[in-house]
Amino acid sequence: MEAVRIGRRCRPKRLAGDKGYSYPQIRRWLRRHRIAAVIPQRSDQRERHRGRPLQLDKDSYRRRNVIERCIGWLKTCRRLATRFEKLAVHFLAMVKLAIIRRYLRILDSSDRT
Repeated sequence: MEAVRIGRRCRPKRLAGDKGYSYPQIRRWLRRHRIAAVIPQRSDQRERHRGRPLQLDKDSYRRRNVIERCIGWLKTCRRLATRFEKLAVHFLAMVKLAIIRRYLRILDSSDRT
């Protein structure tokens, strides 16, 4: 256990989500905790919203797609998707091995071209 160090917990500057998370309660909670919401507004909410329109940082929202694709790819690894490893340390090691394997595969395919 001494080898595993957990850093200090820090507050995120922004939280990205899809339209399914666009609720006034969530936005209020994020505003109260000084976290910027990177959540597009649902079309049925636009008509009822009064006052200043909600801002959306489109660049941050696009970066969210990269993370979602990575998580989607990790779920294709059967051992990770079923959470075969019960200990968090072992699970993290398997995630790292899967990412290394993927990275080596990408490097190998770029050498062939």
